[in-house]
Amino acid sequence: MKRSTLITQATQPLLALLAAFAFTTLALLSTGVSPLDAYRLVLFGAFSTPVRLSDMIMLAAPLLLCAVGLSITFAGGLYNLGVEGQMIMGAIAAMVPLRLWPDISPPLLWLLAALCGMAGGAFWAGLIGLLRRCAGVSEIFAGLGMNFLASGIAMYMVLGPWRRQTSASLSGTDLLPRELWWPTIDRLRLAPAAPVIALLALAVVWWALTQTRWGLEVRAIGLNPAAAGRLGVAAARRMLETLAACGALAGLAGMVQVVAVHHALIPNISSGIGLLGLLVALLARADPRWLLPVTIAFAAFTVGSIQLPLTLGIDSAIAGVLQGALVLFALATRVRKDTQAARG
Repeated sequence: MKRSTLITQATQPLLALLAAFAFTTLALLSTGVSPLDAYRLVLFGAFSTPVRLSDMIMLAAPLLLCAVGLSITFAGGLYNLGVEGQMIMGAIAAMVPLRLWPDISPPLLWLLAALCGMAGGAFWAGLIGLLRRCAGVSEIFAGLGMNFLASGIAMYMVLGPWRRQTSASLSGTDLLPRELWWPTIDRLRLAPAAPVIALLALAVVWWALTQTRWGLEVRAIGLNPAAAGRLGVAAARRMLETLAACGALAGLAGMVQVVAVHHALIPNISSGIGLLGLLVALLARADPRWLLPVTIAFAAFTVGSIQLPLTLGIDSAIAGVLQGALVLFALATRVRKDTQAARG
């Protein structure tokens, strides 16, 4: 019986992977494109040159921060679809000290920007928790609404108070002074601090969720809030804490986008990373042990697909089709497993 269970656990992810590739292959064939050529670019394009590899790492760093934050809320039974807005608000908050005190020592200013970014993201996530707690609004709908509001605030700051000195532009604010950019490796766009911070966040969250009483209580609430409440767990407080923790990490990801990637605030500062983080967390089942490999895979797909329009003349969105199909079929196999377990 145990051997049968192990085989089932091993084959389910494989079946989901094969189904996702089959679905994407049909989509490619319908456009008259060779699936092998497309997969070669999508799967290995990010590793073809040092520059593309560095781009993949710089995408993976904020993506991992968002996915790690989402693993906290998922553990507590919450679906924080507002992570995109929290990332945007973190970027806006991080810009405040960078614009107000540009003459401060860069390391100190980066620390202030990180703290402000985390505070901005945590505050925005906390509002979602308050809406759920006080007004009974689902965190799903509240999060989606807050995303649109955060995008509007970013647009207002770019075109209003922080507009370029020459003229307002949708391309973003003026670039930060170069000394405020995070140091990068020569001839690459890789800022080593970004992946290091993301990996540290992953380690801390893994430890907090698996090795502390706080993590045990969060997971207990996620499994059965009523039973956890009867055991004396402060469910409402833990809910706000998990949302705030997720928002803080998303806000830190926004800060990384400002000081390490764009070096300015742009309207689309999140670049869809928050929503992609949702797919990563869903596919990894919010398990910290799987977040890193899934994040690297998704970042590689995204960077590798950039070459598709130039090489094969097809839209780079095919990587999104593959990513979405992976999550869809992984969820389908999980639902099938849960249904069989309930019947058995």
